[in-house]
Parts: sequence; C-alpha cells; structure tokens
Amino acid sequence: MLLTPAAPVVNAARRMLCEWLGTALLLAVVVGSGIMAERLSNGDAAIALLANALATAGGLYALIELFGPASGAHFNPVVSLAIAWRGALPWRLVPGYWVAQLLGAVAGAWLAHAMFDLPVLQMSAHVRDGQGQWIAEAVATFGLLLVVLRAPEGRAAAMVAAYIGAAYWFTASTAFANPAAAFGRMFSDSFAGIAPRSVPAFVAAEMAGAALAIAVDRVLGATPLVVVPQESSNG
Repeated sequence: MLLTPAAPVVNAARRMLCEWLGTALLLAVVVGSGIMAERLSNGDAAIALLANALATAGGLYALIELFGPASGAHFNPVVSLAIAWRGALPWRLVPGYWVAQLLGAVAGAWLAHAMFDLPVLQMSAHVRDGQGQWIAEAVATFGLLLVVLRAPEGRAAAMVAAYIGAAYWFTASTAFANPAAAFGRMFSDSFAGIAPRSVPAFVAAEMAGAALAIAVDRVLGATPLVVVPQESSNG
C-alpha cells in the first residue's frame, strides 16, 4: 500500500524487489501464523482465527512502515491499480508490481511451509465458495481501498492494519482483499489456504470491490496524495 512518504529516488528494479520481498513476508506471516494457530488452538477455530488476525495485522503494519519509503508497500495488485489511477504510480510500472506481488505471494507460502517442516509444494483443498463469501470479499476490498486512498498522511499504515484485523472477523471470507494473497494461499493446504477452484471468483469479487472504492473516492473528492519515489535515470 502506498502509505508512507517515499524516498526521492528509487529505481524500478528496487521497487519490484521491495514489492516481491514485502509480499513474500506478508504471506509468510499469514500462512505461518495460521499453521501455528491451528497447531496450538486444540481445534478451537475462534482462537485460531484470532491468532491469525492479530499476527496478520501486526505484520502488515510493520511491513508497510518498512517498505513504504521504497516502493509504496502495496503488496496487492488492486492497491497498485488504485494508486496508479490516482496518478501516484506510473502506469508502466503496474505490470511489474503485479508480477512481483504474485511471485512474492507464492514464495511466502513456501517459506512458511519450510519453517514448519511441511512439504513445500502443495495445493489447498480448502474450498471457499458461495454468494456470502464473494460479497464478503467485495466488501473487504472496498473498505481496504477506501482506507488506502483516503487515510490521513502518516496514519494509513496503522489504519490498514487495524482494518484488516477487524475484517478477518466481520467478513465471511476472513478478508483476503488481495488477488496476490488469494493466489499465494492457493499453494498452501493449511488453515489460511484456498482451493484453486475458489480463487477466480474471489479475485473477481476483489476487483469489483476495488472498482467501487475507486468510484466512491472520486465522488468524495480528492485527498492529499502521498509522494511516491521518482525513478532514477537507470530505473
């Protein structure tokens, strides 16, 4: 997410590296905390979800603060899309951000498996289908994008982390709100996983929520944009 003031000069390759690494660490937090929570909760799904939500919110806040100055700390294709729409990210960089985020998400899931001595290569069997799930993903993504686009300068990292932590609980889907996260979690047959057949509908719902948030942001009027890093001459 583009949530913190950025350094004046950051080349394109460094931005992509930050997006890859940040997304990988985020998915390691999401998947790893889900595995740990499931192991320690003795079958209590509520406790497992609470632990997963708290770890995700804390990790997300730290990662946004860490990588925001270099890449904007999007970690999410729909966030990159929205930021480009606001004119704070060159459109020609968007495909690179998306590739870095998708590859980072898979790497993060694999890293979580390795840390917990699980088979690194696996696919999820956790089916997440149904109208309620899809509405929840649209709502979760809509709210996330509104926070990203309209949060006061310097406060968005905490607001995004708090929103995602809450959305784990008030949405039926546990708030993926991120096509890269859905893609990466497809490769983990764990508490946080999602079956491949469920991913396309999740992504479609996320895109719909993002489009609605962009439209509402336009109706509500402009908010101050955070300065993004400018490319160096070799970027």
